[in-house]
Amino acid sequence: MGATASWATLSLPFFCACVYTSDMPIYFTLEEANRALETIRPLIHEAMLIRRRVLADQPEVWAMMEKAAGNGGSPTLSKMVVDFERFDDLLHAIQAAGAQIKDISAGLMDFPALKEGREVCLCWRYGETDIAYWHEVETGFAGRQPIATF
Repeated sequence: MGATASWATLSLPFFCACVYTSDMPIYFTLEEANRALETIRPLIHEAMLIRRRVLADQPEVWAMMEKAAGNGGSPTLSKMVVDFERFDDLLHAIQAAGAQIKDISAGLMDFPALKEGREVCLCWRYGETDIAYWHEVETGFAGRQPIATF
């Protein structure tokens, strides 16, 4: 699902894991990526809170939608629309900063970088202080290596 999907077409499993990436990679140095985290950390934190809130309401959503269709609306659904819009705005802001969101539920993101002329990823997960790992593009999270080897 692309970053431009409207809230009405989003299915709730969208909040479980998604990949938002930019069309044009921006290559980061380690210092630049860590500096970008200063801006991105609060954005991903808020996005994760919205995700949790929406998932907590998930069992009730369809019943609310059916009921709202017959009586002109629902305050809960109206709040969810605001959440969906804010969530989308947050993901776009993170993407505009050059980060690639790999898993919203874990707060996992990559920052494209160059190592010896090839593209690699500086890897960060929500809760980590700074970027402490990198990996080859093909290996993903499973191939994370300590930043000291970068």
